[in-house]
Amino acid sequence: MSELTVVIVLSLCAGAAMPIGAVLAKYDRLKPSWLGTEWRHFIIAFGGGALLSAIALVLVPEGSKELHVAPAAIYFGLGGLFFCWLDIYLAKKKSSAGQMVAMLSDFIPEAIALGAAFATGQSAGVLLAVLIALQNAPEGFNSFEELASSSKLSPNKIISAFAAMALLGPVAGVIGYFWLAASPHALAALMLFASGGILYLVFDDIAPQAKLNNKWMPALGAVAGFLLGLMGNMLVGA
Repeated sequence: MSELTVVIVLSLCAGAAMPIGAVLAKYDRLKPSWLGTEWRHFIIAFGGGALLSAIALVLVPEGSKELHVAPAAIYFGLGGLFFCWLDIYLAKKKSSAGQMVAMLSDFIPEAIALGAAFATGQSAGVLLAVLIALQNAPEGFNSFEELASSSKLSPNKIISAFAAMALLGPVAGVIGYFWLAASPHALAALMLFASGGILYLVFDDIAPQAKLNNKWMPALGAVAGFLLGLMGNMLVGA
């Protein structure tokens, strides 16, 4: 199997975790007693913790390696401002897709980084794909819950849309493999831009949804999600 084929297969498998998470969420809606309210909020917080780990352990460290302070700050700030504008736009359109936007803003830059890792001869590609998949599953669950409760889309249409979005993984991986591996500054800018946007979305959309009064599992979910990212990052570094 060629290296490019490996990039395509791994990025597709990582993206497939999104519809898998959505299928689990559909089952949860059919059988609400399966998880219960506290565990649903645990999964929401888990996704938020995983996103924060992507920012703190992958996107910001890798992005800041290639840029000076001023451009790094500009790209990060522009990401936050852009996603703030996007959030306002979606609110005016009465669209509740914050979780989905957060999921894609994490998945696409990391899939690009996956392709670039193989192109530059790094050994972290396989473990990075595993980390992305483990992040995408709870994010797919949370995004399905959000869209199913606030839109007129049927569950099957949401799952089909997530399956189609998984195809963006191979596209992003190939872009990283052929083009952005040779443009480390552009890749760094993309990572920092996505980091600013993800951070905005975590605190604007995901964290408020995870809150439950007099319950402690959601906060532990955020810890568990970040811990997952930490372990994956350490394995990649090893």
